[in-house]
Amino acid sequence: MSVPTIEPGAKKPVPEEPPDAGERHRLTAVTGLAALSLDAMASVAYGPEAIVLVLAAAGAHGLGFTLPVTLAIAALLAVLVASYRQVIAAFPDGGGSYAVAKAHLGRRTSLVAAGSLVLDYVLNVAVAVTAGVAALTSAFPALYGERLWLCLAVLVVITAVNLRGIVESARVFIVPTVVFVASILALIAVGLFRSAPVSTAAADGHASVLADNATTVGALLLLKAFASGCSALTGVEAIANAVPSFRAPRARRAQHAEVALGAVLGVMLIGLSVLISRFHLQPVEGVTVLAQLADASLGHNAGFYVVQFATMILLALSANTSFGGLPVLLKLLARDHYLPHVFALKADRQVHRHGVLALALVSAALLVFSGGDTNTLVPLFAIGVFVGFTIAQIGMVRHWCLERGTRWRGKTVLNGLGALLTGVSAVVVTVTKFHDGAWLIVIALPLLVLAFEAVRRAYARIGERLGVGRVPDPPHRDRSVVIVPVSGLSRLTGEALGAAASLGDEVRAVTVCYPDAEDRAQAHALERAWAEWNPGVELISLPSAHRSLGRPIADYVRAAAEPGTRVTVLIPEVEPERLWQRLLQNQRGAVVAHAVRRDTDAVICRLRFRPA
Repeated sequence: MSVPTIEPGAKKPVPEEPPDAGERHRLTAVTGLAALSLDAMASVAYGPEAIVLVLAAAGAHGLGFTLPVTLAIAALLAVLVASYRQVIAAFPDGGGSYAVAKAHLGRRTSLVAAGSLVLDYVLNVAVAVTAGVAALTSAFPALYGERLWLCLAVLVVITAVNLRGIVESARVFIVPTVVFVASILALIAVGLFRSAPVSTAAADGHASVLADNATTVGALLLLKAFASGCSALTGVEAIANAVPSFRAPRARRAQHAEVALGAVLGVMLIGLSVLISRFHLQPVEGVTVLAQLADASLGHNAGFYVVQFATMILLALSANTSFGGLPVLLKLLARDHYLPHVFALKADRQVHRHGVLALALVSAALLVFSGGDTNTLVPLFAIGVFVGFTIAQIGMVRHWCLERGTRWRGKTVLNGLGALLTGVSAVVVTVTKFHDGAWLIVIALPLLVLAFEAVRRAYARIGERLGVGRVPDPPHRDRSVVIVPVSGLSRLTGEALGAAASLGDEVRAVTVCYPDAEDRAQAHALERAWAEWNPGVELISLPSAHRSLGRPIADYVRAAAEPGTRVTVLIPEVEPERLWQRLLQNQRGAVVAHAVRRDTDAVICRLRFRPA
């Protein structure tokens, strides 16, 4: 490396802080919106419909409450966005409700929050993929029988994109997101200038699900409609969970993305509800509310199909929100010893690869379990996210009470109101969906918390045995014996003995002999060749009456482990040039390593020899 010279009288250059090469693999506010908001954006396809389907039980009079219920949801959305904006600032390391609960509500509550988020993220992937494929099979009924394979294919594509990095996934998904948002906003803008539907072709011939002779709307029905419509709020917390994925200044960029998400989602929800009231839309079997709105606003033409296909694609891709948020949450849990530490590792593109793969595998299992059917999974969905919402809001109330900073009373009231609303929604959603499958979540959540605690206890026991956190005794040198298993003479044998001589004070070569005549002849031939070679290392024959390879070597290693002696077993193996050539190896090294590891405390060293 050359050393730069400085001319006399010239100013010395000021050393610059080396840029973080990983920043280019992180998110901006715009790409963060595309990578982490697809779940929330796509929810406008089923959120308003969930409200309408509940209110339809009260007939046309009940549908008149669609806009008030939506406004209440939009108000809750504003509360959540304001709260999570504060969560981002207070907890820039990510984790969302888990981080808030860990700081202010205790360990057990934080694990409940983490478990609820894990369940919601996994279910979001399965529901999003099946919903997207359901939209595809509705347009092309011939594909209905292949829906499971289509779901798995979509999951593979999304997983592969995310393994290349969260920025790569954002770049891939930003165009579908823009197309979807633009088409929905165009639908709303055009519909506001119409006094009546321009077309009802989509709903023609389909039976109405509107109840007859219902004229009263009770508080319980409104509460149920509110809770059902709150499914449109899933995904609002994803940005707060993944703050470390943003570029510096991370908290500010994440806050901007959170506010933009709330604004766009709120406008779409309110706009669609206004059109539902304006067009006096009634839900029908087999046609989504969004499809009817597109038909009424744009007409049964190319614009209608653009909305449908954009919705279909975004529903399928909205699983990407989980791939952006869950791996970061798993990293935090692993850092706190509640999950295997492998989930805290990152690849070269800022990818938590093990978290991505784990999410994909569990989601694939759910898809197989459900057979690719959305209705099987929907009753399980959105319960966990409301639990996380409520815990986060309560935690932020405690945060403001302890901090007592600027305008802390107003912030406390805001978060307290949010906790009340989301808590009521969590209870109502759980009760109303309990018999439809929500009981599985009620059971799975405590089991997941118990699993977290079991992992923590296991790491605590390991740490106690290792003396983690304590100053160890000074290192000392023991006499070292290196044992090398051999089966013949080759360059590999020479390399192994040379490496062993570099590692230990004494080297011993061992070979296992079998009683068969052919095997005895090979053993005698090896002994003669060894004597002619004379490497200065004794060859020790270990008889094995039962043709066992690993046990005789393990027994010899155990006998050689005298007090004050450290034994190392050096296992020489050839590293093949091609991956498929591993199939040609006899796996003797793996058998020996397994036996020695199981039956002794010896150090195992695998020598990988690459022949030139």
